[in-house]
Amino acid sequence: MGGEEASRIEAYARLLVERCVDVQPGWQVLVFSSPLGRPLFEEVCRCIGRRGAYALPRLLLPGLESLWALEAPQELLSTVAPIQRYAYEQTDCLIHVEAPENTRDGSNVSPERMALVRKARRPLFEAFASDSKPWVGCQYPTPALAQDAGMTLADFTEFLFGAVLVDWDEAEREMGRIAERFDRADRVRIVGDGTDLTFSLRGRQGKISAADANMPSGEVFYSPVEDSAEGVVTFSEYPACYDGHEVTSVRLVFRGGRVVESSAGSDEAFLHAALAIDEGAAVLGEFGIGCNRGIQRHTKNTLFDEKIYGTVHLAVGNGFPFIGGTNVSALHWDMVKDLRADGRIECDGELVQENGEWRF
Repeated sequence: MGGEEASRIEAYARLLVERCVDVQPGWQVLVFSSPLGRPLFEEVCRCIGRRGAYALPRLLLPGLESLWALEAPQELLSTVAPIQRYAYEQTDCLIHVEAPENTRDGSNVSPERMALVRKARRPLFEAFASDSKPWVGCQYPTPALAQDAGMTLADFTEFLFGAVLVDWDEAEREMGRIAERFDRADRVRIVGDGTDLTFSLRGRQGKISAADANMPSGEVFYSPVEDSAEGVVTFSEYPACYDGHEVTSVRLVFRGGRVVESSAGSDEAFLHAALAIDEGAAVLGEFGIGCNRGIQRHTKNTLFDEKIYGTVHLAVGNGFPFIGGTNVSALHWDMVKDLRADGRIECDGELVQENGEWRF
């Protein structure tokens, strides 16, 4: 590893440990990664040690969880091992470095079985979902991620560092201005290719993501009023990626906040199954605004794609209680809509964004 690469990995690890979660002395920090993430995994553990905290490394071998989920009886899928529950209850913080060998791992497990696993684990994450305990998820460049993005590994590595090692103070100031405008909005309207959708943000406050739970950060997001979404949205520009599936040309029709019609150009059966896994799966759980200027292209990688500057993303399923969301589901599926070519956003009838550029 060259000096420049080592320096960037050290800066990345410090960003995660010192800013995103701000590890404190004496904390117990669970750190997850797979073998390909070892360089960042190691540096994160070093940083935690320098902060006077306990690093508790957990190495995840690719595919093993899927093998278990395929074979275990449903009663086991619906419960959590006591030792795992204890670890999550006792930890002060979570850091997850994703470094997949194969981004399709898990695609052979049915949505119904994965829903049982997620429902069982939801209580483990309540403290993190409510912002009571800090956590951060991030990625380390691997050939699989580069292949999905249509890049060489070297190019994807540059892309990744260009999205995470940015001036987060300046980005936070810019996103603060955007959040202030949407916080005042009642009705939001999104218009684009195959899309004319409205929903309400009345009484809801946005969350600015600037070097916190997701890295890269770079979004302002809301949980819309649960029964307010009306109209249609077509994700014609990019596939909707979830659990190793790529579902193209997703079209969703909302009435009273729920999906009442759905179709797709490919893998439509998976889309229908995901929307039916529980009562809350077909509800609009999130509206997010991409604000990361370092991300300009789609990579089939939701952690990055939902932050593309000039896009929005809508998630069906679970909402965020810490910003007023009340919908509960085992599903949270982000789908990205590109507005840069021919799209607009309105707040209470006022044009606020046109073709991906702000008008206020």
